[in-house]
Amino acid sequence: MGKNRVNESLGEHELRVEFAGNWYFPRPNEQFSIGRSGDIAWDDNPYLHRKFLRLAFGNGFWWVINDGKRLTAALSDQEGRMYSWLSPGSAVPLVFRSMRLSFSAGPISYELNLFTATGAFAPVGSLAYADHNEETIGDIPLTAAQKLLILALAENRLRKFGSGAVEIPSTAQAAERLGWTQTRFNRKLDNVCDKFDNIGVEGLRGDSSGYATNRRARLVEYAVSSALVTAADLPLLEAESAANNGRLAVDGDDDDS
Repeated sequence: MGKNRVNESLGEHELRVEFAGNWYFPRPNEQFSIGRSGDIAWDDNPYLHRKFLRLAFGNGFWWVINDGKRLTAALSDQEGRMYSWLSPGSAVPLVFRSMRLSFSAGPISYELNLFTATGAFAPVGSLAYADHNEETIGDIPLTAAQKLLILALAENRLRKFGSGAVEIPSTAQAAERLGWTQTRFNRKLDNVCDKFDNIGVEGLRGDSSGYATNRRARLVEYAVSSALVTAADLPLLEAESAANNGRLAVDGDDDDS
């Protein structure tokens, strides 16, 4: 760890990693590891691989390498314009100077910020979904209820300023937050996961015993990293909760899927 040096100029091949306000400075001639043990470690999460992610320098770039057997990770630029999925055994280079690394293990979601001077690309222009008040996000239309569902699951992440670790709500907790019945919430969660699975978002279908937890975490990971929901959308969640205070919204209250 070290002091906050993000405002200082980065030296050639230098990498800075920030997690929950703590700063780390991997060296190009060393391997930097992340997992239950390593340079950044969370030994209290049994769902996390002991050796999960590795940062290494090669061919002029810093790379994120997934050494895990089961868990995946996501890498995006800070604006959510580029999104890469790291399955076990894969490696992705840091092509922007500022990138976000996120992953989930059990009910806990983690987010780190990565800064490098060797980025090959710079974000330009804007995306179709930059206006977060529109109902259509990119090429995938989200109904108002579907967006509220994602917000309820992502609320802890969106309210936590900067990087860190947060717990993903259970379906019961998220349904209660919205003032919905759990049956309604689960039906809409199925629809949202099917919708994103159909456009190639991985990790939203499966048969493993941890599927229910994994798909919630995966949905939050994708939605936040891709800027499909932001902290600016949270008043929508508050309004829905207030509107349903004292009653449970059930199927038939709206026509959304």
